[in-house]
Amino acid sequence: MAEPRATGAAVCVLAGAIAATLAVVVGPGPSLAGYVSEAGVTGNRYAWTYRLGLFTLGAALLLLASALRDHLARRDHPGRQPDKALRVGVLLLVAGALATGLSAAVPCSTGCPLPPFEAATVADLVHGAVSIVAAGATVLAMIAIVLSRVATDPLRRTAGISLAAALPLAGALALAMLFIGRGPLAGVLERLLLLVIVSWGAVSALILATGSAAADRRDPLAGASAHHGRPPG
Repeated sequence: MAEPRATGAAVCVLAGAIAATLAVVVGPGPSLAGYVSEAGVTGNRYAWTYRLGLFTLGAALLLLASALRDHLARRDHPGRQPDKALRVGVLLLVAGALATGLSAAVPCSTGCPLPPFEAATVADLVHGAVSIVAAGATVLAMIAIVLSRVATDPLRRTAGISLAAALPLAGALALAMLFIGRGPLAGVLERLLLLVIVSWGAVSALILATGSAAADRRDPLAGASAHHGRPPG
């Protein structure tokens, strides 16, 4: 059943976001002038609070991917044309989860320096790359859900609204990092983008946790085929 995994995803999203936010707010970071990853620099008082928050968010993405896969199996039954978009969305969430975990496992150095404005270590480059992959894969998963034919309307609407906010923020953040570098603009844009991603994950997980039974009532043939593994009729 999708509901327990979706509920777990919602809990992990909230717990991970709270832990990471706590580390950023009360830690020794440079407030809005720096990247949130600076809270996880080795030696910082709340570094492990931040990293555990990231690991928890990675687990949330895995649980959300699993719940979406069950959602797909429930609705993409024989007799319908296979829905590739949601399958791609599940794979993107798995990739985002793995990248999030690697981001937590490989912290950046003080200031999280990145080219072209600062000299970066190998760990900085790895951390920066996987962090970008994690956010990018999650945003692309939103696109996949919007394009899906079998995802429920609440899931598509949530993804569409989140995507409308995430795409301009991601574009502006990329330009800020490329042409301005570390500073208040990049810091604010990064936090806003992460807020959109976390909000999307929490709301989508709650929709999956509470909406599967209702979806079966609206489309009983989908529920029957998911349980019996054969086309209706």
